[in-house]
Amino acid sequence: MLQSDLGEGKKDPTLEFKTAWVGSLAMGMIFFCSPIVSIFTDRIGCRTTAALGAAIAFIGLLSSSFTKSLEVRYFTYGILFGCGSSFAFQPSLVILGHYFKRRLGLANGIVAGSSCLISVPLPFFLKMVGKAIGLAHTFQVLSALMLIQIFLSLTYRPLLPPSCDSQHDGQDKLGSRSVRQQCWAQMRKYFNLRVFRRKTYRIWAFGIATAVLGYFVPYMHLVKYVEKEFKETKKDWILPVCLGGMSGLGRLISGRIGDCIPGLKKIYLQVASFVLFGIMCMMIPQCRGFEGVIVICLFLGLCDGCFTTIMAPIAFELVGPMQASQAIGYLMGLMAVPMTAGTPIAGYFNDYFQNYHAGFYFAGVPPIIGSLVLSVVPLVHQRMLQKQRLDSGKDKMLTPEAVVNGELLPGCPASEAHM
Repeated sequence: MLQSDLGEGKKDPTLEFKTAWVGSLAMGMIFFCSPIVSIFTDRIGCRTTAALGAAIAFIGLLSSSFTKSLEVRYFTYGILFGCGSSFAFQPSLVILGHYFKRRLGLANGIVAGSSCLISVPLPFFLKMVGKAIGLAHTFQVLSALMLIQIFLSLTYRPLLPPSCDSQHDGQDKLGSRSVRQQCWAQMRKYFNLRVFRRKTYRIWAFGIATAVLGYFVPYMHLVKYVEKEFKETKKDWILPVCLGGMSGLGRLISGRIGDCIPGLKKIYLQVASFVLFGIMCMMIPQCRGFEGVIVICLFLGLCDGCFTTIMAPIAFELVGPMQASQAIGYLMGLMAVPMTAGTPIAGYFNDYFQNYHAGFYFAGVPPIIGSLVLSVVPLVHQRMLQKQRLDSGKDKMLTPEAVVNGELLPGCPASEAHM
């Protein structure tokens, strides 16, 4: 729709590359802004953060309808809408940790899967509306959905206490510290990097960032590939519907399965989904018919649902509920650059080779490499636990009197034991 609005008659050889940046910037901003969103979520709460983000996204979509310039839409759709979506999206993951613990995976799967009630019919709806009223009015219709999101965000009711530093605020008086020390204290206060002290979190975050380099390539280029390869223009809307529908099913299934898998072994669900996702991407050029691409879309959607749902429960397992917002935020911030770069790189390959084959082969490699990195996390975690047990055992052998002081000995009154 963006290319048609610009006029494909220009025969610009880089048009595919340029238009891919509009949607890619929006997806990248969703993840790039996440560390900042986590700070807002911790300081002003999930409700206010989500409502503010929905308002910004509404402004971005509405302003995109009043221009045809690709460069302006880089800002209105790519930057404004993407940034607002980030502020609206991340609190929806964090708020579930306030309500659920044992069934967090299932709750996350239901919430994430319910989004497919909109995303499944959305491609068909957009194609129909786009032909009837044009791209500009389509942006206005989408902005109305974000307007509704503002009011829905007001239903969030956080139950856990916010992670604020009010106890230490009285100690930092203006006269007791220099300006430089105060600035550094504020930076450390708001940009909390404690989650990176955990080795398992660092490995997990690096593995996810590697795996998502080509993650959105099928979503952005698959419809154009089918139109070019199989001359299929009437049924191409089936592909996004299959992706969205199977993603919803995958989120429900993986959420329930994740609750049954103890601890960090949940990561193996992500490992399996990334391996299968990479293989499916590389099989797209091997399809000899439109039906084969549909089958691959079903598997791609299933993998997407599994990865999306299990991300928040793993973050809660790695760092705990009080730091989960920071963990999710920094992870999505690390994902921003590879996610943004993947789609334009595939578009460049299409412009250079005049086909999408190299782009899909490129998209399949990073998920497989990232899955190998992720498979190490449970092993490292288990080794760290064994080392902690050994260290604690040595401490007890070296200082036996500490055990006596910490326990209630037989015949000792409780009042004396705590003196």
